[in-house]
Amino acid sequence: MLVLSRQRDESIMIGDNIVITIVDIRGDKVRLGINAPTEIPVHRQEVYEAIQRENLRASRLEPKDTRGLGSGKEARGRRPEAREE
Repeated sequence: MLVLSRQRDESIMIGDNIVITIVDIRGDKVRLGINAPTEIPVHRQEVYEAIQRENLRASRLEPKDTRGLGSGKEARGRRPEAREE
């Protein structure tokens, strides 16, 4: 692991297009600003791990578990689109 020291308003570059800036330091908390292309997902680690667990769980679904999905029923609160005749 690379460990770098930075002060408030200083940045770290990752590659050519990701900038991490120290926005604020309060006690034992550091606020980071992350500027990255929209095609690069950026998540807190605990959110990333939850997404991975959910993806793994979804990949293990049995065909019987998906019964009723895509049945064409209207979502609650949505109006059907008008049809042209």
